[in-house]
Amino acid sequence: MTRVKKGVNALKTRRNILSQVKGYRFNRSTKERTAYEAISHAGTYAFAHRRDKKGDYRKLWNVRINAALRNINEKYSYSKFIGNLKKANIALDRKILSSLAHENPTVFDAIVKKVI
Repeated sequence: MTRVKKGVNALKTRRNILSQVKGYRFNRSTKERTAYEAISHAGTYAFAHRRDKKGDYRKLWNVRINAALRNINEKYSYSKFIGNLKKANIALDRKILSSLAHENPTVFDAIVKKVI
């Protein structure tokens, strides 16, 4: 079996890991083993939170639509509006409705009057 010297490769991976953890506190920014663990945990959290962000935005859209509906008519709710929107065959998703309610309230009012 031939001898394999890994000094160059080990140094390269160590340098790569430590460059990724710049700004971390305590041993995580200086020690290779804790730095590697910090990177792996950060990666799993980043993956999960990219998924969570989509749900957070959907919640925000729902709240904005409901708030705009309550300004128009206090008794009219978000759930009734979405149901009536589907019955009226108006194919606008929550993201667009939210942006209309937030940026163009007059257009949103017209849509609500058409649905009611």
